[in-house]
Amino acid sequence: MSDPLLTIALDGPAASGKSTVALIVAERLGWLYFDTGAMYRAITYLALQGNDELTNGDALGELARTTVIEIEPPTVNEQDGRQYTVWVGDADITWLLREQRVDQHVSTVAAHPAVRTALKTQQRRIGLRGRVIMVGRDIGTVVLPEAPLKIYLDASVEERAHRRYREIVARGEAADYDQILADMRSRDARDSSRTTAPLRPAEDAIILNSDLMSIEAVANAILEYAQVRLGVRGQEK
Repeated sequence: MSDPLLTIALDGPAASGKSTVALIVAERLGWLYFDTGAMYRAITYLALQGNDELTNGDALGELARTTVIEIEPPTVNEQDGRQYTVWVGDADITWLLREQRVDQHVSTVAAHPAVRTALKTQQRRIGLRGRVIMVGRDIGTVVLPEAPLKIYLDASVEERAHRRYREIVARGEAADYDQILADMRSRDARDSSRTTAPLRPAEDAIILNSDLMSIEAVANAILEYAQVRLGVRGQEK
């Protein structure tokens, strides 16, 4: 039986390493890895596909409320570097969510209270099952404030832009570092200043800066906190 007290909330800005670190931690603990950002990206992608007005919060909220988004571990046939598989109906849209146009507009979509309200219920239902590490920007402050371990993973905007640039190039796509940096600075400003659920650490969050830390070092630090705070031990690698 799952224990709702066995949850980790992992927040932080774009490209701070949250998803990669959370996947490592989840695998070593044998827990569910749940990236809530995929839900916001899915709604953004669908809105762009439908040429919907991204400033119409009510319409986007209805889209979020009526869209069933499934997030699952990748199967053997999906070993292409993905960390999870995102389904809308029978469509696998996983890599489509990483398009640069989605990067540029997801903060606008996610800032709408109606969108956040529509997705929060699904996120809490999954999180409260326990044995989950949930990743986002407002998990510790809004979605799962009762999580006994909250981590805020930060990094400089320059380092984060370099990471996103390398990620895009590694996929064989064209990338402009200066544009990525400008977009990331703009996104940080939007995420931090929005009225609903702004990006910020929870008061009881442990803040980790990953600028000078490897992914492995960050994962090990979180696993050590999990052992002390939650009494769980990850598998050795």
